[in-house]
Amino acid sequence: MFLEDKIREFLEEHTMPYKELMAYYKCAMMEVETKFKVLSEELSLEYDRNPIEAIKTRLKSPESIIGKMKRRKLEFSAENIEKNIYDIAGVRVICGFPSDIYTLSDAFLKQDDIKLIERKDYIANPKENGYRSLHLIIEIPIFLHDEKKLMKVEVQFRTISQDWWASLEHKIRYKKDIVHTEEIARELFECAEKAANLDNRMEQIRKYLESAE
Repeated sequence: MFLEDKIREFLEEHTMPYKELMAYYKCAMMEVETKFKVLSEELSLEYDRNPIEAIKTRLKSPESIIGKMKRRKLEFSAENIEKNIYDIAGVRVICGFPSDIYTLSDAFLKQDDIKLIERKDYIANPKENGYRSLHLIIEIPIFLHDEKKLMKVEVQFRTISQDWWASLEHKIRYKKDIVHTEEIARELFECAEKAANLDNRMEQIRKYLESAE
């Protein structure tokens, strides 16, 4: 109840600054999404296949934002949100093969209006629970009617199987009426390992077919 009151209070006191900031993040997401659509078109012509299976975007909810700021003991303000929380705007790029992830991320980061802030490779170094993904925090300019603003966006790259596993793991983990035992954690980890093995096998099949052409 305390958190709900805080959210309501925050939004009432900071309605315009908050709405304005969220609008900027939406613009930044659109800029990033457009860049990947352009890359997808170009690489589809070069490789005769589309390396991008899907592009998803999401804006962090007020509950998540304020909860995160509370955990970090930050004062609630639009300025503090922009300065301290880097994953407000999120773009997820789903690829067919692991190698596509690195091809796309390298091409994306070579663009001269993209600044890399942070890179975490959970594919090369999976999390303890088996989670795999490549995470980038980038800064991108958006052009308003009277100014240019630099906005941060989190970009996640996953294969189809990595995204499938992460989505289902998230749903299972947040089922409040289930006690999460070590056995469930082990099962989920083993599923992640099997998914990674399938990714690698499919990659090898693709390479074999391409070399045979």
